[in-house]
Amino acid sequence: MGIGKFRGSGASAFCAAAAIIIDLALLIVFKYSGFIVENINAVSGLGLPVPQIQMPIGISFFTFQAISYIMDCLWETVPPQKSFWKFLLYLSLFPQLVAGPIVRYSVIEEEITNRRSRPSDVSEGAMRAIIGLSKKVIIANNLYAVVEQFFGGDISNMSFLGTWYTVILYSLYVYFDFSGYSDIAIGLGRMFGFHFNENFNYPFICKSISEFWQRWHISLSSFFRDYLFYVPIFGKQRKYLNLFLVWFCTGMWHGASWNFILWGLYFGIFIFIETKIGKKRMKKWNKVLTHIYSKLIIIIGFGIFYFTDLSKLGQFFLNISGASMILSGNSFSDILTLNSLLNNLFLIIFAIIVSMPVLPKIKYFFFTWGNNKVYAFGKIAGTIICCGLLVLSSILLVDNTNNPFLYFRF
Repeated sequence: MGIGKFRGSGASAFCAAAAIIIDLALLIVFKYSGFIVENINAVSGLGLPVPQIQMPIGISFFTFQAISYIMDCLWETVPPQKSFWKFLLYLSLFPQLVAGPIVRYSVIEEEITNRRSRPSDVSEGAMRAIIGLSKKVIIANNLYAVVEQFFGGDISNMSFLGTWYTVILYSLYVYFDFSGYSDIAIGLGRMFGFHFNENFNYPFICKSISEFWQRWHISLSSFFRDYLFYVPIFGKQRKYLNLFLVWFCTGMWHGASWNFILWGLYFGIFIFIETKIGKKRMKKWNKVLTHIYSKLIIIIGFGIFYFTDLSKLGQFFLNISGASMILSGNSFSDILTLNSLLNNLFLIIFAIIVSMPVLPKIKYFFFTWGNNKVYAFGKIAGTIICCGLLVLSSILLVDNTNNPFLYFRF
């Protein structure tokens, strides 16, 4: 309200800065105070008491939504919302409140006031939510059970192939867990008449790390691109310094742990390298090699993402590089890995197929390319399949232990 009232003056910028500082201060206190004190103690030898503060669920998501709203008001992308209750509806919209995606005010500004929920919205939204639930319950939970079997304990004796096998499954797990929640959020929003932007666009078909982040967690990467990458540092925009600031913050956003910071900077380094090479040169590269290059970098990155214990992370690098075979005599392969691969082969193949853009091609065939009979058949078949997935997911949840979505903790 202050930004709008003092438009064009220094007071407007002051209001924006004050609001952002307050939002970030709350985020730092709740999410990072313990991490900061622990590191101060480690460096200085002080015995400061480490705060044990319970973190509000979804604080990273709704804090960033608030910041995006403030910046858009400052830049006159959107007018300030004069109704507190409509603003509160935006900030606490339950489908995506606790685990994203980060929805900008400009996306749903009109729908907050003039929202309509048609039967088609309810139908499409319900189907999307069921698909998201199925991703989580049928695929992600089963993948994670295998990952925990291998990575959950001591990994010092893991084989080379066993390490690669497990981290590949973990990469698929993170995708299905988070994209599944995003599907549920988008579907629930659609049922109530809100149209959220997509958060994932089949990231594993990418041919570069830059393209991967244009397809993965789109709401977060676009947030940093728009609100941090172009922010002047010491009076002017500094391309490469801003680039590493973005990736440092991307890592920090995911959690108060050094492995997340390393994970963010790890991707930042490869995006820096790709920026220096240039898009035109990279387009001339062999497509098979670019796919292999990007998948190797992405999969190793998810290993960094998994291990919050830095000593385990170091052992992970020894295992995945093959160095542990030389230094510790670890095996190249092992019977446990081969048995697990055979027992879960159908799940793995199914997960890989679903992670590719197969569903859009099927939908295009039935709902765009085909005639009325094909369209009707597609609608009926889609409804039956979704009902089957809902029943199967419900059955799997009955006797299941608690498996919260991974991004709840961020």
